[in-house]
Amino acid sequence: MGAVGKLEVGDEAPDFCLRTSSGEEVRLSRFRGHKEVVVYFYPRDGTPGCTVEACAFRDEYERFRDAGAEVIGISGDTAESHARFSGRHRLPFILLSDPGGAVASRFGVGKTLGILPGRATFLVDRQGIVRHVYRSQLLPAQHITQMLRVLAEIQSKPAAG
Repeated sequence: MGAVGKLEVGDEAPDFCLRTSSGEEVRLSRFRGHKEVVVYFYPRDGTPGCTVEACAFRDEYERFRDAGAEVIGISGDTAESHARFSGRHRLPFILLSDPGGAVASRFGVGKTLGILPGRATFLVDRQGIVRHVYRSQLLPAQHITQMLRVLAEIQSKPAAG
């Protein structure tokens, strides 16, 4: 099934179950109630922009962890490609394979110019609600600064209750 439209702030993030390169199943819902999750969709392992983006997430990963967030990268590449990409660049976060792009479609991440898989990042809060969306094919490092800024805003607000 295709996406009805683009996922936006305030929408409930669709749950998914995808596999890591080691075969572990990862569900978005397993983080609900425990952590914010930064879900980023990227076009392809090893391309210049995707490498810049992945390495920027790597370099700031401790800041995400300190903020109580997990980072998950998703592309249509194979699990084997993810294993090579992750190993080559020492990526400490989860990479998931979305063959056919079904999960990307559910998040409303389309193709750029009708051919290149899209680049979009979503901050999903502990209740499973999308708190921030950033889409930019050409500014991959901005995805990281955008998410860190919104995480800091979430942390600075007093807890409800």
